Amino acid sequence: MSTITTEELAETTLLRFATAGSVDDGKSTLVGRLLHDSKSVLTDQLEAVERVSASRGQEAPDLALLTDGLRAEREQGITIDVAYRYFATPLRRFILADTPGHVQYTRNMVTGASTAELTVILVDARNGVVEQTRRHAAIAALLRVPHVVLAVNKMDLVGYEEKVFAAIAEEFTAYATELGVPEVTAIPISALVGDNVVEPSANMDWYGGPTVLEHLETVPVSHDLSHCHARLPVQYVIRPQNADHPDYRGYAGQIAAGSFRVGESVTVLPSGRASKISGIDLLGEPVDVAWTTQSVTLLLEDDIDISRGDLIVPSKDAPATTQDIEATVCHVADAPLTVGHRVLLKHGTRTVKAIVKDIPSRLTLDDLSLHPHPGQLVANDIGRVKVRTAEPLPVDSYADSRRTGSFILIDPNDGQTLTAGMVGESFAAPEPVKDESEDDGWDF
Repeated sequence: MSTITTEELAETTLLRFATAGSVDDGKSTLVGRLLHDSKSVLTDQLEAVERVSASRGQEAPDLALLTDGLRAEREQGITIDVAYRYFATPLRRFILADTPGHVQYTRNMVTGASTAELTVILVDARNGVVEQTRRHAAIAALLRVPHVVLAVNKMDLVGYEEKVFAAIAEEFTAYATELGVPEVTAIPISALVGDNVVEPSANMDWYGGPTVLEHLETVPVSHDLSHCHARLPVQYVIRPQNADHPDYRGYAGQIAAGSFRVGESVTVLPSGRASKISGIDLLGEPVDVAWTTQSVTLLLEDDIDISRGDLIVPSKDAPATTQDIEATVCHVADAPLTVGHRVLLKHGTRTVKAIVKDIPSRLTLDDLSLHPHPGQLVANDIGRVKVRTAEPLPVDSYADSRRTGSFILIDPNDGQTLTAGMVGESFAAPEPVKDESEDDGWDF
C-alpha cells in the first residue's frame, strides 16, 4: 500500500463524516470498500477478513467485516454500535463514524453525526427512500450537518438504470430541502463491486459527477470555530501548592468556540461577574492567545468565585442566561420522556435539576407534519420540548454554536441519558399549551 509521510499528513485538512442508512443498505460494505480501495487497510487486517470470509464459504472478502468489529455484529450481520475509523489520503485526513441502520439504533446516529461535517446516507436502489432514510435526513438537518451525500447503492442489482437513480435522487433532495439541508450530492454506487466509490464506474457512463472518495477529498471543510462566539466551560479550578506561586488560581477547560486573548475583558456566567484575562497557560507555557479545541488555563486579574460548570465569555459577547429552555430533541432512551418528567440537564460542564414543562409537538417523518402535544416521546422520536431548570444557564442557539447550544437530559435515578437537545432548533411547532400538572417539588 502507498504511504503518506508525516510532513504530508500534517499539511492535509481533516474531515469528520458519518454514514447512515437502513439495515442491509450496505454501509459497512461501503466503508470497507473505501478503506480497501484507498489502500488504508493493513495487510494483517485484510488477511483476517479473508480468513473469516473463507470460513463462511464466501469467494471474495466480505469488506463489511472491516467495520463490524463486535462479535454480536458479525453474528447478526448488522451494525449495532458506532464504529469509528481513521484513515488518510494524500489530500485529506478522515474520521469516519459508521452508524447503525436498524431503527432500534437510530439514536446512535445522533452520537455519530453530532460532530460530523458531512453525512453519507445510503439508499438501496431497489427500495428507494424509506422511513429510516427520512429519519436520518431529519437528524442530519437537526444537527446542522452542512453536507449530505445520498449514495444510491446496489445499482448493479437494478441494471445500472439511470432513471432509477434519478427518481430516488429527486425524491430525497426534495425531502431534504424541505428539512433545511443546505446541500445534497447524489452519487450512484455499488459498494460490493466498487462502482463510483473510489474509482469511476465503467457501468454508468451516464453519470459525470465525482466518486464518493473524490467528493470526500474536495468538499469544503468549514469546522473552524475560531471566529465564533468565544466560550470556555470551566472544568477545573487549579490551585497548586507551590511556594513560588502561592496566589496562583487558574480556570482550566477546553475552549468550545472562538478565541481568548490576554488583556481581554471577560464575564463569568451565570454569576455575571466581570474581570480581565491576566494570563493564558497552554501545556504549561504562557501564550498571548488561545483558540477553539485547545485545552487551556485562564488567569484573571480579579479574585472571583468560579467553579466547575461556570462559563467564561467575552464581556462584549455574553449570552443571556435563562431557566426556560425550548429545544428540538431526539429521544434516545427506551423509557419514554413525559410532561412533568424530573430530569437532570447537562449543558457544557454544568449539570442542574430540571423538569419537562411541555412537549409541544412530535415530528411525523413521513410528511414532516407535527403531531401536537403528544404527551410523551418514545425511543427515536424527534420532537419539541420546553424545560424549566432549577438554576439559570447561559445557553446559545444551536444555530450559533453546536457545542454550547446543545444539552442532554439525564435520568436522576440511574444516570441514563434520556434525550439529546438542540436549543432553538425548530420545525415550526404549534404554540404550546400551559402545563397544569400538580406541584411536586421540582416546579422551579
